[in-house]
Amino acid sequence: MADSQLFCVAEERSGHCAVVDGNFLYVWGGYVSIEDNEVYLPNDEIWTYDIDSGLWTMHLMEGELPTSMSGSCGACINGKLYVFGGYDDKGYSNRVILSFNSGMQQNLYFVNLRTRDGTYVWEKITSFEGQPPTPRDKLSCWVYKDRLIYFGGYGCRRHNELQDCFDVHDASWVCPPELFIAQADLCLTEEQIFWGWHNDVHVFDTKTQNWFQPEIKGGVPPQPRAAHTCAVLGNKGYIFGGRVLQTRMNDLHYLNLDTWTWSGRIPVNGENPKHRSWHTLTPIADDKLFLFGGLSADNIPLSDGWIYNVITNGWKQLTHLPKTRPRLWHTACLGKENEIMVFGGSKDDLLSLDTGHCNDLLIFQTQPYSLLRALQVWFLYHGILLFVETLRVSAWTSHLEGFPCCSCPGYSSSLIPLEPCTWCGNFMLS
Repeated sequence: MADSQLFCVAEERSGHCAVVDGNFLYVWGGYVSIEDNEVYLPNDEIWTYDIDSGLWTMHLMEGELPTSMSGSCGACINGKLYVFGGYDDKGYSNRVILSFNSGMQQNLYFVNLRTRDGTYVWEKITSFEGQPPTPRDKLSCWVYKDRLIYFGGYGCRRHNELQDCFDVHDASWVCPPELFIAQADLCLTEEQIFWGWHNDVHVFDTKTQNWFQPEIKGGVPPQPRAAHTCAVLGNKGYIFGGRVLQTRMNDLHYLNLDTWTWSGRIPVNGENPKHRSWHTLTPIADDKLFLFGGLSADNIPLSDGWIYNVITNGWKQLTHLPKTRPRLWHTACLGKENEIMVFGGSKDDLLSLDTGHCNDLLIFQTQPYSLLRALQVWFLYHGILLFVETLRVSAWTSHLEGFPCCSCPGYSSSLIPLEPCTWCGNFMLS
């Protein structure tokens, strides 16, 4: 059995991966700033947060470990965490030796989260058909029908790989690994690689272990971008915002994941959220998406929340959310009873003041709790660990009468309801 240690909370970080499976939130990777240096979190550690007890535990991992990275794309299918892409501590350089990727990753790894003995073992997927995407980070992923569907990101391509789906930003000369003689520290010849933003779509089928690029049947694709966000509603993969060059966007698109047709930019009704990157988009119902945080076009960390309603085709801003807890390059996962679990990220502009990495967990309550969950939350946020598995409560309550929210006197937590508490009428943290 692998070593595990109980801590108060996972370490602060940004650009990490997080997923929810069963009763646990899993956190891996990312980076933190220490004395003006970017330090990548250990690749052999995975943190688990028990949603019922509120306890964090760190587990040491085994197997074929991925490189310590930020900007990777993590997704969960059938209890397995898949991690693709990312940026490691090699950094960008003008002469790449042994690694054409120059810090950018194009390997796909997975770890089984439903381990019986607490051992988490990484496996690198090396036996597959098809061609994986070119190296990149800050991409997004839809999960649909046991497939990982990747879109966009910032990365590099060789000259013969340049296509319309790639917006070139920069170029550099590198030494391909096959032309480098290590014994003599000699490169036979260099070639030019190009850096930029993507808007291509790549699919990995976890059942057949096959990579393929679907033929896009129609519609106008979104502009190439990175640091955008995505979410699935039904058979539609939505994306919002992101950055290309110095431009941040606030456009909304979807890709039909059955017919491979793009919607084009959706002309929503009413007000739009600000242009942004490094934000999150989370499904909270069959027809609703929750947008939170990010970095604005004028480099201001954002703390606003919006709900997009597919039926009305409009955004609604949640005006009562705390203004003092901005987040960017965080993660947001759907937990129990439609709780949105926001972990980590930065409260500062990472491009100029990279010191505000966070490790607190914000939980957004999007619907009234069942009585069982209300009891768990009540005792959890009073620092009492209560095992309520023996309770047999099937009735759902429309109002949590007698159970105050996180803003009631004496209630200290990071639980943020999106609707007013029926006990005290408050919305947000005191």
